[in-house]
Order: sequence, then C-alpha cells, then structure tokens
Amino acid sequence: MFSGIDEVDWASMEHAYGPADDVPGLLRGLASADPAEREGALDGMYGAVHHQGDVYACTLACIPFLFELVVDPAVQDRGSIVELLTSIGGIDLDEDDEDEIDEEEIEGAANYAMAAAAVTAGAGVFFALLADDDQGVRVSAPLALATLHGHPARVLAVLRERLAVEPDEEVRLALVEAAGRVALRHRPLTDQIADWLSRLAVEARPPGLRLAALAQLARCAPQALPGDVVRVVAGLLRQLRSEPAAADPGPRPAEALGEPEPAAVEERAAPVTLVGQLRSLSAEESAGRAAPWTADLLRTLHVGLDDRVAERTALLTDQLCSPDRWQRIDAVRMSSGLIRAWRGSYGELVRLVGEQLAADEPRLAEAASHVLEELFGLAAPAADALAARVAADPGAWVKEWASGPPGLGSAVKALSRLGDPRAVPALAAALERPEVPHDVGFAIGYLGAAARPLAGALRRRLAEVGLDEGAYDRASPLLAGLTALRAGEAAPEVLRVLRGAPEYRGEWLRTAALRALGAFGPAAHCAVPELRALIRRPGTAAATEAAEALWAVDGDAGAVLPVLIEGLQADHAHERRSAASALGRLGAQAAVTAPRLRALLRHEELWLRVDAAIALWEVSGRAEESVPVLLAAWETNRHVRVRVAECLARMGAAGAGSDAARVLHAELASVRRHNAMDGGYGSHDTYEDEKLLALCRRALMGNSGKGPTT
Repeated sequence: MFSGIDEVDWASMEHAYGPADDVPGLLRGLASADPAEREGALDGMYGAVHHQGDVYACTLACIPFLFELVVDPAVQDRGSIVELLTSIGGIDLDEDDEDEIDEEEIEGAANYAMAAAAVTAGAGVFFALLADDDQGVRVSAPLALATLHGHPARVLAVLRERLAVEPDEEVRLALVEAAGRVALRHRPLTDQIADWLSRLAVEARPPGLRLAALAQLARCAPQALPGDVVRVVAGLLRQLRSEPAAADPGPRPAEALGEPEPAAVEERAAPVTLVGQLRSLSAEESAGRAAPWTADLLRTLHVGLDDRVAERTALLTDQLCSPDRWQRIDAVRMSSGLIRAWRGSYGELVRLVGEQLAADEPRLAEAASHVLEELFGLAAPAADALAARVAADPGAWVKEWASGPPGLGSAVKALSRLGDPRAVPALAAALERPEVPHDVGFAIGYLGAAARPLAGALRRRLAEVGLDEGAYDRASPLLAGLTALRAGEAAPEVLRVLRGAPEYRGEWLRTAALRALGAFGPAAHCAVPELRALIRRPGTAAATEAAEALWAVDGDAGAVLPVLIEGLQADHAHERRSAASALGRLGAQAAVTAPRLRALLRHEELWLRVDAAIALWEVSGRAEESVPVLLAAWETNRHVRVRVAECLARMGAAGAGSDAARVLHAELASVRRHNAMDGGYGSHDTYEDEKLLALCRRALMGNSGKGPTT
C-alpha cells in the first residue's frame, strides 16, 4: 500500500493551512489500527486537504492512495473514505455559472474538474463495495456510484439488484437514496426511477423502506406522490413507532478493545476533533430511537414537498400528536424550518408545539421554546403554554453562558415578543441581577405599556452604571428599555451617560443615549443645552443624532436644518441615510431640502436611494417622484421591502390598477417568505415577513395611517 507516496513532492504543494508535507502522515493515519488516529487523520483530511470542499493540488495527489485504502479489506472505517472520495469528486461544475468565474478562480475550477475526472475514472471499484462485509462501506458505496459513475443506467440496475438481497435496513435506505440521486442528475431516467419508487412505496415492504421511497419521490418526481401522501406517511410513522427502540450503543471502542479504564486513559487522551464531535452528536441523537434515520427521511420528504404547505403542516400536526417523543422532537424542529420559509395557516401547529413545553423530555421542551421564540405574533396560540412554562421554571428566566453576557431564556423572550404582560415578573427579576441580560431592553420594547412598571428599575440600574470601558455593554440594554417605554423621567440618568461616555465604544453609547432622549420628546427638555452643544460639531454622526433628538425634544427646525443638510454630504452612505431620515421627520419644515434629496434618488447605494425617496415624499407631500424609486428598489433587493411597504401604506399610493398595487398583490400571492434563504436564516425573519404582509394589506386597503409631517 502507498507505493510511490514518498516520491510525490508534497512539500511543494499547499493545503488550507500551509505546506502539504503532512499529507502522507494523514493518509497513513487513515489506515491505522488505532481508532483515535484514524479519526484524527480523517479530521485533517476534511480540515486541511479538502477544507470546506476545496480541492488543492495535494487533494488531487491523494486520490490514487484513497482508492487503495477503500479496496483494502484490512482497512477499518473505509465507509468514511468512500464518503471523502465522493465529496472530492462530486462537485458538479455544470451547476456553476461560468460567467461568474473570475481569473483567480480558474485554477480552482480546473482542480474541481480534474478531481471529478480522476474519481469518476476509478468509480467502478464501488460496484464491488456494494457487497462488502463492512456495513459502513455498503452504506456509503451506493451514493458514491450515483454521484460519480458515468453510466447511470448501469448504476440503477445494480442498485435495484442489490436491494433485493441486501439484509441491512440502513443500507437498503442508502440504495433508495442513491436511486433518487441518479434521477436528479440524469433526468432521462427520472420517469423510470419514479415508477420503481412508486411501486416500492405501496408494496408489502418494511415501513422504513416505503418511507424512503416516498421521500425520494418527493425529491425527484413530486408529481408522482400519492394524493393521500399525508395519510400514507402518518400510517408508516405509526408502524415505525411499534418497532422496538434501538439498544444501548454499547461500550466505547477503548473498552471493547480491553484498553485501560477512562481514568488511566485521560492522561493520553486524543485531541478533540470535529469529526469525533459530529459522530458523538449523531450517536447521542440516535440512542434510544427505534428508527434513527426517520428524521432524515422526513426532512427529505419536506424538502421535496416544497411549497405544498398545507400537506406539510398536516404531516407535522399528526407527528406532534405522536406518543413517540422522538417523532415529536423531529416535528418541532421541522416546524421551525417550515414556518420560517413558507407562509401558511399555522395556528393548530403552533398550539401543538406549545404543548411540548410541558413535556418531561428536556430536549423536547427546549426545542419547542426555541421555535416559539422566533415566531413573535404567530406564537399566540401557545401563549398560555408559554406563560405556564415561564411561571413554572424561574431558573430558566435567564441563561448564563461560558463567554459573553447573560441572555433571557427562550420562553421568556417568546412570551415578551407576544406583548404578554405575564412576562413582566421575569423581566423585573432579570433587572435585579448583578449583570443585566443583554436582550432585556428589546424584550421590554415588545411589551409596550405593560412594561411601564419596569421604568423605575431601568432608571435605577442606569444610574449605577460606571462610565468605564464596560459602560456600553452594561448601559445599552437599559437604554433600549427606557427608549421603548419613552420614560422621560429618566432624562437626567441618560444625560449623565451622554456626558460621561468613555472613549471605548463611546460613539455607540452616545448614539443610544441620544436616541433615548429623542424618544422622550419634550420630557427631556433638560438635555437641550447638551444637544445644542453637540450639533455645533458638524460633519459627525453624533451631530446628526443630536439634531434629530433636538427636533424631537425642542422642535427647533431652524437649529437642526443646517446640521442635517450638511449630513446629506457626509462621506459615508449610512450617515447620509441618517440625515435623510431625520429630514423626513421634519416634514414640510424641511421642504427646502427637496432638491438635495431629489439628487440622491440617483445615488449608487440602494438603501440611500430608498431613504431619500421616502424623505422627499415626507418633506414635499408629492409621491410621483418617490414611488418609482421605491418600486425599483423593491424588485432589486427583497430586504428593502418592509421599509418600502411601510411608506406605501402611509402614502396611500396603492390605488387599484397602480404599479404599487400590482407589486403588493404579487407579494401577498407568494407562498414563499420574502426573506427566506437556503442554508441560513435570521432570528427575526418570520417577524419581518409577517410585518411585510400586514403592511401590504394595509396599503391595499387604503389605510394610509399618517401622511407626511406638516
């Protein structure tokens, strides 16, 4: 084995972390009899040689040696090496937009192409591995063939043949998944594969195999799914629940090999690896489950069902009623993904998620509280369950972290975001802690008048904040709460912070203080001299913030206009945006700035164009110049839509047949949330999308709210 490995000039190559002269050691480590050494070598291959899917020259040089390893039955954990080869050779360059590859990426693209060619050329060895004695190899080989082999019809035939004789359930599922992959990569075979999968789904087969067939049908040919797919899947889940749970995973490898007890091993413990952590998490998640692969199959099914929201909701609703806590855990987690990405009617689903808060299984209750935390107003059907959870567990009101400030617990945040006054006792307790949770001010903001009794505690804690380098972290949650409550009686304490802000993060702290004073309005009249002094420092962000606060407190347009006009000429777009927004709040008293705002409608920065268009309408009262700019931005950047819709609702510019009405109707007709992302999400995504929908409806109903300030 490894013939010629020392003849490769590894030192002349590089991987993600420098010279590749350590690669021969990693390859030899993959063949080690020591499980810890194999794990470390695999971690190094993914971490450096194939870092985040990259292919380097050293990655290419590894391919022949990796093939040697997978065909040697003496090598353990070969399934992991098959997966590594599949990843290295499985980049489909046909999916890339060649126009987007710049000169610096040409070499990388060439490496991907060479890797695909090299691994595909050797992919024939995976046929023999379908019958390997190692179950892990048999699990990995089908997907390798489906991904890499150049003759998909032959691959499909072999997969079907193997399914008829394969005794292991997990391997059978892998064979079905591989058939789905073939259908996705080779569309001429899709109808044939869909027909086979459809028959598997209805034949007298084990429920796991039938569920796998349905999941792959949803993935590659959703139109072929049975019309009663929810009923069928629910029935299969009931059958799976009747199967015995998985046994205890058994002893650790060291114990099985008769190695020393943990206390003796501890001195020479192997370093923690990402691969090892992932394996541990997977083992922990699977322990005690009757069918640990069910969650993956259901996720695949949901991805395939895509915008069939009603069916997906019905399926999860049924799952949440299961007596199997694992099926409920999976349903809670998948409910989060569904609601976050798709619009629908979720009242009953949310109520059932709320019921899980009372579960004895801590992971289930915790998962439910995290889901509800992200739902804001949509969590209303679970309000009573949340309140009960909060009242029953004061110890979970605040979460402590190994690093960073404490934060509110999920259930407290979810209840606060509903505006439910039953969250107030938890927030009051949080304000009495030595270190106030960083997010308490935002929670208060959702409660409105119900949180007014907390103003005194906020004021007292702000007065206690030392104005040193840690002032911003300690003061910002308190300032946020006082701002939300418009607690003008706290103006003296806020003014103290404004005057004494330290150099470190001082600009951020001053901005937070100025916004609080602006929210207080005339009640902060004691701050007028300080605000007038700050606006005499033109060209600074603080001057713009101070001018806006001074207008809110004193209403002196003559004093603030010159500062805001100068802010429109700032070097940074975000400072110009602040000035434009502030001018809009002056309304007709800033009409003289209309030409300057009009000039910004052509600025290259989209958000500045939007803010200028809104401000232009607010100072001039004329919508005809602003609306085309706002609608163009709407189409260009989906993240601007909430701000645009809010303006359109106030304008009343969405009359029947107008361009604005057309855009708003199209948004309301979309099932996909406007800010849904594949592979990522923000904690406020659902909240922002629901806000957008409400604004679109209000704009179309002609409820303009308030017009431009006069």
